[in-house]
Amino acid sequence: MSTATPLDSRSTIELFDDYVIPNYRRYPVSLVRGEGSRVWDAEGREYLDLFPGWGCNILGYSPPAVVKAIQEQAAELIHVPNTWYVEQQGRFAEFLCTRSFGKAFFCNSGAEANEAALKLARLHGSANGKFRTITFEKGFHGRTFGALSATAQPKYHEGLGPLMAGFRYAALNNLDGVANLIDDETCAIMIEPVQGEGGVQIPDPEFLQGLRNLCDENEMLLIFDEVQTGMGRTGEWFGYQHSGVQPDVITLAKGLAGGVACGAMITKSEYAGDLRPGMHASTFGGNSLAMAAGLATGETIEREGLLQYVKDNAAYVRERLEAATESLSIVNDLRICGMMIGIELSIPSTPAVAKAMERGVLVNSTQDTVVRLLPAINITREELDQGLDVVIEVLKEMADEA
Repeated sequence: MSTATPLDSRSTIELFDDYVIPNYRRYPVSLVRGEGSRVWDAEGREYLDLFPGWGCNILGYSPPAVVKAIQEQAAELIHVPNTWYVEQQGRFAEFLCTRSFGKAFFCNSGAEANEAALKLARLHGSANGKFRTITFEKGFHGRTFGALSATAQPKYHEGLGPLMAGFRYAALNNLDGVANLIDDETCAIMIEPVQGEGGVQIPDPEFLQGLRNLCDENEMLLIFDEVQTGMGRTGEWFGYQHSGVQPDVITLAKGLAGGVACGAMITKSEYAGDLRPGMHASTFGGNSLAMAAGLATGETIEREGLLQYVKDNAAYVRERLEAATESLSIVNDLRICGMMIGIELSIPSTPAVAKAMERGVLVNSTQDTVVRLLPAINITREELDQGLDVVIEVLKEMADEA
């Protein structure tokens, strides 16, 4: 541990101003410590975080079992290249695939996982000249060029064209519109079972089943981007399990390893061979440290019964928010799937972030008008109440000001 004198927020911000590329809009606060759903800044102020790590801290900050696993693994083996076998990668792959299907490829992020899925789809379709993928408006798949090209949001494309060819964009829940985009060169459909960055948009189960049917009829792969919805976030291990629709591929990241950088692509066994040696790789993917953290995360979720806990809390959140916002004209819609919560307003939602932060609660604004919450799935009921009290208070204040 460094023996340097800890910096206050202002001094850390000055370091960033001098040496860090300003490609993020940052709050003027330096965070220094976290525990559970709470985090502290350099001045000692405490915050209740309802959006910890943008959903990566699925068990909150520094979950004990994950910390222990990282400490023990770091003393033994942190990383070796994938030209060797390591037990931890095999064990974590077994854990994930026995709760879903198929075989796993490991990487470091959601964008990388989606790149692997897109590459797999093209490799699978290449024998028949297929290379196009259909994705959906308001979807988000990452910042690398392939994942960005798959992201059907023009605001992310500005200044970066021409994008990678081979993508067509469809409207959510419009099956005829999707069918009209399919041609002899279409190899896959890619969709989030819940659009997170898109404002917690939840596709109709019938629509997802329709996509499954279209893929079967046209020999295409169905890819579910589960970067946000995976690892128990929705109250099931994976978001696809709510609809009963079996995809051919799922991609994972965010909370996969309890806050440690980790991504994965899981595909049905019959397609795994398409990603043959030499066609794709990830130097740090599947490293022992991330695998140990991921296994500890999954085992904690199972041991503590967190899937049912998420379902119970989701019902409680819905009940509280519906009752509190029923008379608020600025609330257009409430969308909840497990611990994915979207409150759509008729006015800009950005002010809610600052107002909540002033009261010691951290939330997110997305799609201009949606207040988004992704609490840790093990958040206590007392913390949930505290956070909801503030969110409701902020919404009422905004309604009075509107």
